[in-house]
Amino acid sequence: MICGIDLGSRQVKIVLMHSGQLQKMISYETIEFYRQYGRQESNQLVLCFANLPLGTWDKVVATGYGRNTVHVKGADNIPEIRAHVLGAIWQTKLSDFTLLDLGGQDAKVVQVRQGKIQDFLTNDRCAASTGRYLENMANVLAISPTELGQYSDNPVDLNATCAIFGESELIGKVLEGHPLSRLAAGVNYTIFKRIRPMLNQLHSEVIIFTGGVALNTALQAIIARELNVKVLVPPFPQYNGAIGCCVYGGGDLCG
Repeated sequence: MICGIDLGSRQVKIVLMHSGQLQKMISYETIEFYRQYGRQESNQLVLCFANLPLGTWDKVVATGYGRNTVHVKGADNIPEIRAHVLGAIWQTKLSDFTLLDLGGQDAKVVQVRQGKIQDFLTNDRCAASTGRYLENMANVLAISPTELGQYSDNPVDLNATCAIFGESELIGKVLEGHPLSRLAAGVNYTIFKRIRPMLNQLHSEVIIFTGGVALNTALQAIIARELNVKVLVPPFPQYNGAIGCCVYGGGDLCG
């Protein structure tokens, strides 16, 4: 049994895999997870596995996020780019694609050829193209992130490049009287505008879209429409990094 742990900025995802088959998937809010199950010791994260509902395992493989990667004591710790690529290959069985991962506070774009990482770009310095940004903008519009993710047509033009200024600009558009559908589509289109340069630089005909923002169907549609590419969302986009950790630990890319 392999235990894969993805220590994300907003959520900690844990996956158990045995003989190439997923056995269990659990997620925790990150800060609450650290409070309940972790402590720092000599610049490493010590996890109290006995209190986690995981059962037994043979190996733990962990990955983190961006510059704030935390090494888990007793685990094999691997770079997040490698974990997410392994997860994407395992979930889709593809070997040539561009991986787009949009999480709570960072964005990753990775070009993969014949199952190998060719190049990658990341943005973990600005929240303007992340799940946190979408949550804030949904709050401004007084709708859920799920409803926000349903609108892609006829977007209002939003030009602020900063998440904070973006909220002020959106409030201005609300006051101008634009309908909710166009306002929400405008928010989704701003995400696309910010990630478009990375997707153009590391272009592929197929984009595998992972992370929590991958559940935004409007953004899926906008990317496919504007770049004329095929967008695939694997079965478990939010657990992709943890699945990749399991694949690394078991060495099983076949599933």
